Parts: sequence; C-alpha cells; structure tokens
Amino acid sequence: MTRSTLLWLQAGSCGGCTMAVLEEGARGWFRALDDAGIDLLWHPSASLETGAEVRDILVAVEDGARPLDILCVEGSILCGPNGTGRFNRLAGTERTMMDWVRALAPRAGVTVAVGSCAAFGGIPAAGPDPTDARGLVFTKETPGGVLGAGYRSRLGLPVVSVAGCAPHPGWIMETLAALAAGDLSARDLDAFGRPRFYADHLAHHGCSRNEFYEFKASAERPSDRGCLMEHLGCKATQAVGDCNQRAWNGGGSCTDAGYACVACTAPAFEDIRGYLATPKVAGIPVGLPLDMPKAWFVALAALSKSATPRRVRDNARADRVVVPPGRGEGGR
Repeated sequence: MTRSTLLWLQAGSCGGCTMAVLEEGARGWFRALDDAGIDLLWHPSASLETGAEVRDILVAVEDGARPLDILCVEGSILCGPNGTGRFNRLAGTERTMMDWVRALAPRAGVTVAVGSCAAFGGIPAAGPDPTDARGLVFTKETPGGVLGAGYRSRLGLPVVSVAGCAPHPGWIMETLAALAAGDLSARDLDAFGRPRFYADHLAHHGCSRNEFYEFKASAERPSDRGCLMEHLGCKATQAVGDCNQRAWNGGGSCTDAGYACVACTAPAFEDIRGYLATPKVAGIPVGLPLDMPKAWFVALAALSKSATPRRVRDNARADRVVVPPGRGEGGR
C-alpha cells in the first residue's frame, strides 16, 4: 500500500483540536494513522524534531523535494497587524504562519482545516478581533480567507474543513483516512467544505433529550433533564454534526452533560446570540429548527405542550428521574 504523508501546523490555536484527536480510537491517534497508511512528517506538539530539523522539513516541502499528501492546519491565521501576519510567526524561521500556509498549501495533495478556527476564523475572529483572524478559505461566512475562494490543492480539491470547536476525533481521523484512501472528493463536501458524512446530520439527531423536545418540556437550569432549546440556548436543531450519534472519547456529548449546543461547526458561531440563554421575540425562540416555518413551530409547540405527559413534564424540571415510565400513567 502506498503510504501518505501528513504535515500538521498550528496557527492561532488553543490546541483543542489536537487534544481531541489524540484520543481517537481505542489505541490512540498514532496507531490509527499507521493503520490508515499515513506517515506523520511533523506535528508541533507530538513530534521529536525541533529547530533546524523542522526548518529542513518545511523547506523541503516548500521546494518540492519532499512530497506532501495532506497539510493539516489547526487554528486561525492571524493576519494582523495591517495584513503582515506578524502577530503569529513560526519560531526560528523569521516567517509568519500566514506565509508558511500560503507557501505549503499549493504543494499539498489536499489541505485540511482542522477545527472552526482554521475553517472560518473561529474564536480568535470574534469581535473586535485586533489580530485580524481568518480561516483558510472563509472568514466567518464570507468566502476568501487566507488562501482565497479559488484555492485548489495539487490534486484539485478545495480546502476540506473539519469544522467544530473542537471537532469530534472521529471526524478528523475518518477524514484523513478517507483522503489517504482516495475516497473523499469535492462531491463529498458541503458548501462550506465540511465532509458530508457528518455535516449531513444535525446535532439534534440522537440527542438523549429528544422526548422532552417532542413535548416541548423544557429545562430551566443546566442541571435539569429537559430540552435545552426553549430557555438555555441550545442550537442542536440548527447545528450540523452527528455529535449525539457517536460517543466523544468513550462516552457522552455536550447536551448529555447538560451543556447547550452552541453550533460550533457553523461559521461565525462565536458571534451567535444566546450562549446558555435563548433569545426570544414575543416569547418565541429566535433560532428555529432548520426547515421549520415559524407558524408551524408555534402551532406544534402549543399542541405538544398541551399533550405533555406528567412524567415528561416533571422529569424535565428535575436533575434525575422523579417519575419513572409506567402503565396507566395517562393522567396529566
């Protein structure tokens, strides 16, 4: 089997995407890479090479002397001050991360934006953004970014954006494995470059609180078991991702833990209204489920609440099951 090479750069990043993927699989990320036929040229947190050794690797790739199949970029590209990129330089090279990314991306078989920061600018791009943080081909929802909207890799692919803050480790590794196997094409990406194997789902799908959502039985505190949408700002019905259909690092998800979904796979999620509180107009949540007309939602919510079983209503406002399922409950 022909093996692929991978180079990982960290720009304006908290390192959370790396922390996520290190827990991939029962045997860890490095075994998963080996199983997928991927050789790691260098990772700033996980590789032994430092100093001149790293410079030699980067220069060899830039000059075309060392083949690069997959370039992963984690973190926003900080373009300030005044478009120079000097807020974020790669130590020991006298060059900015902006410059390195622009130099290496054309050499790569495919470029992968790991996380919403690399994809869209993410948290560093939140206002007032003195660093001028940008994604690789998007800045928030606006096409362009650091590489430009027309960027195509050596193999003719747009940037593959594994968006999330942080992305599920499976999203990252499965994307890398599919690319190494030649099984991921432009047709497999959505309009923002996100792989459709997870972006064609909603975080709402598989949520353990879905019974409460169906009856609009809502939590009032994060410790309550009810639906987090009506009062606590949950955006799972609007957020792409199969977060609740697969366990995170062995178990659980944001909503399982009582933390409302913030739609971290979406561009400009960092500017979104309603962290842990739902914005409303005339008592109606501003952010409605995707594809749901407002009039339908209002009618459905009223009907659902009128039919809520006592068990669901009482359990929604408790931190444990206070009324177990049972026959003959019928009463309200």
